[in-house]
Amino acid sequence: MRTRTLTLAAAAAGTALLATAALPAGAAPVQGPEGTVTAADLLAEMTSCSQISNGKYSLDVGAPATVPVCGLNGAVFWKADMDIDCDGQVTTECNKRTDPWFQDQTAFHQSDGRPLNSEELPYVVVPGPSGIWNYTDSGIRGGSVAAVIHGDEVQYAVVGDTGPTKIIGEASYAAARALGINPDPATGGAASGVTYIVFTGSRVSPIEDQEATTSLGEALAEQFLEDN
Repeated sequence: MRTRTLTLAAAAAGTALLATAALPAGAAPVQGPEGTVTAADLLAEMTSCSQISNGKYSLDVGAPATVPVCGLNGAVFWKADMDIDCDGQVTTECNKRTDPWFQDQTAFHQSDGRPLNSEELPYVVVPGPSGIWNYTDSGIRGGSVAAVIHGDEVQYAVVGDTGPTKIIGEASYAAARALGINPDPATGGAASGVTYIVFTGSRVSPIEDQEATTSLGEALAEQFLEDN
């Protein structure tokens, strides 16, 4: 879990999916070809913001608070930058040498009790609970499914870590790499243009099951388009 941010700028369908991942209560997967939801499809539903946060977040320490958390049916979203979270397990790309702010823990752990592997697992970081917003009040927890959009790319990820209570816009090394964003924890990231959608009431277990995340993410994205 982070105490700062950089100032630069899933399983098979059917029984296997149901055993490892949960849709929100009352929701049913929309049947259709996998991977058919595009970035443009999702962004078209987020042209305005119904703000659910009590205030707004900053992108970086000392920056003005300009980013609200917005609500839609079945999801919350925010539009921000992307700082790189390289915390958790020590790997070739994520360690004290590559990341001056490295921490060997994440807020949520994988099924064997170890911290998450930022180099391998696409995950997003949510702000720690505060008077601005408490993610748990929105039906979000470790393992909740997110869709991260940058340009024309959509990457499905899990909620894997928490960050500062007044700053927003951060994801793992693996999430950045998958989106074509420079994942270097010291010099990488994106200064703007990243949209984070977290599907409320969802969860992947075990949290490290990327196949289940992708499968459930696609179903949730289809459901999201149906419901908004």
